[in-house]
Amino acid sequence: MDHGLTRQIKESVPLLATLAVTALVLGLCALLYLGREIFVPVALAVLLSFVLAPAVRILQRLRLPHGLAVVVVVLVAFSTIGLMAFVVASQLSDLIGQVPGYRSTISQKLDRLGGSVGSNGALKRAVEAVEELSTQISGMNKGEAKPAADGSLAIGTAARPVPVTIQDGGGMLSMAGGVVSPLLHPLATSGLVLIFAVFVLAQREDLRNRLIRLIGTDDLQHTTAVFDDAGRRLSRFFLTQLALNCLFGILIGIGLSLIGVPSPVLWGILGAVLRFVPYVGAILSAAVPLALSVAVDPGWSMLIWTALLFVVLEPLFGHVLEPLLYGHSTGLSPVAIILAATVWAFLWGPIGLVLATPLTVCLVVLGRHIGQLEFLDIMLGDRPALSPAEIFYQRMLAGDPTEATIQAREFLRERALATYYDEVALEGVRLAHRDIARGRISPDRQAVLRRSIAELIRNLESITDPFPFGGAVGSEAAAAVVAAGPDRAGATIMARPEDLRPDWRGEVPILCIAARDTVDDVIAAMLVQVLTKQGLRARLVHTDEVASLAEVGRSGVRLAILSYVEPLSTLHLRYAVRQARRGLPGIKVVLGIWSERDPAMGLSLRRTARADILATTVYGTLSAVQEAAGIAAPPRPTPVLRPSRLAPEPA
Repeated sequence: MDHGLTRQIKESVPLLATLAVTALVLGLCALLYLGREIFVPVALAVLLSFVLAPAVRILQRLRLPHGLAVVVVVLVAFSTIGLMAFVVASQLSDLIGQVPGYRSTISQKLDRLGGSVGSNGALKRAVEAVEELSTQISGMNKGEAKPAADGSLAIGTAARPVPVTIQDGGGMLSMAGGVVSPLLHPLATSGLVLIFAVFVLAQREDLRNRLIRLIGTDDLQHTTAVFDDAGRRLSRFFLTQLALNCLFGILIGIGLSLIGVPSPVLWGILGAVLRFVPYVGAILSAAVPLALSVAVDPGWSMLIWTALLFVVLEPLFGHVLEPLLYGHSTGLSPVAIILAATVWAFLWGPIGLVLATPLTVCLVVLGRHIGQLEFLDIMLGDRPALSPAEIFYQRMLAGDPTEATIQAREFLRERALATYYDEVALEGVRLAHRDIARGRISPDRQAVLRRSIAELIRNLESITDPFPFGGAVGSEAAAAVVAAGPDRAGATIMARPEDLRPDWRGEVPILCIAARDTVDDVIAAMLVQVLTKQGLRARLVHTDEVASLAEVGRSGVRLAILSYVEPLSTLHLRYAVRQARRGLPGIKVVLGIWSERDPAMGLSLRRTARADILATTVYGTLSAVQEAAGIAAPPRPTPVLRPSRLAPEPA
């Protein structure tokens, strides 16, 4: 009974953990939603502190006291924000006053479209709605009323006298309250942001120390360095993003002013703010100026120039300047960006939509630097959740060599073919061999795995140059390049026939021997491809063909490579080497044991098997073969690539 109860409790632990995590997430969301009046100012203040911290440090270097530097920087920042708010309000007021004058332009364009729109078309109904809105605004300005279609009074022309009742509204205090009350909420929010920003900037070190204490002081030096580094990265990232968005807004304002679109300053500020919203921000900022250009210009030239302005500037900033200054992206996956925008907009409204990306970037940076928060980086970051070898293995198991080929081709823009096989494919094959040895992969799945790897090798056959050739690299391939480390392409050369010894210039001087229908077989195929592309003729044969090697030997074979991920035994290795020498007398034998990592153990295996050379990597095999072939030409220099476009670590 006790045993059954214990087993039930153990089985229910994952479900209880999932329920607890779900309850925690829902509780946090409810807390953020209900406490948004407090959390929004705090979030704004924290993000503002990352932007203002460099200015505070500059003033401190000028011998200004820390407290005074904080006050000066915050006051200047809020004065600038207040000035921008005043400009936006004045521009918006002027624009509202001009809207009724655009009715005639809209009507003329509607008449030109004529039958192409249709009497009941969506465009005609939209224009009629704009005309009605313009009429109402005009009537509001004149203080008149006109009867609506249903007989009720609408703002416009006077229809009949309306009795007026004068009531006591409370005098001057009531009037003042009506004016001030709409301003109370934004003023209160601004005041809270101001107070929080001052205290966050003034107490940065104290807040950092408290966070360190919460995380743990076991490794104080490392934790302090992590927080300082994360703070500098976030400050640099947000400051760069703010500068780019402000430059975008300035260029939009200048461009719209030259085009003639009304209120260009308003649309420039709106463009700068909305660019913080991922993907759709630039589209939203362009929508109103485009609609306004249709209403203002009797022709279509203003619309075309306005669209062209946004079409040119947004790709320039998004695909040229941003990758140049802080990488291809913010460090967030596209799904995480959309999810974050949706969640924060639901919790905090429009301000949450603007804050979504900066807040999520903060979470991802903390996840990359703090072990306890690593799940944030895994869930939200743009770095692959699996290692390059695990991704390779998973795609081969799934029978998807096409996607693996795409990633391999991107990898080869920055690293050599031998590096890809060594650091990605060979590591993935080792993982597969480990699972096969444990009996975790069925025979059918093993067949799918081998076929997928063989197809990948065939797809890479079209690569003419085994050395990197430069070019743009995606995020997943970029992570694989970083994990692979420096390339060793300069240590090998593309051999020419005259570089080889005379006895190595036969039809097939190299044989790669492996058991048929095994992972040893696919590794041997990789070796054949690399050797061939390096100018060394090689051929794959299987162990059941070794008996006929004497006939092949007449074609000038000089070296045999025995391919094993993991040998069955030393006796098996010795027998395989002896059989190769019997079939091809006088050849050199390379023993390729791809799972061996201990140099001493490898040397012992080579001696026991009586092989000439031991190799554990594709590069090691390539170097050994080139040395055996007597290649004495100077090494090929490492290719001069275009500036790498790998995305650096964000923020």
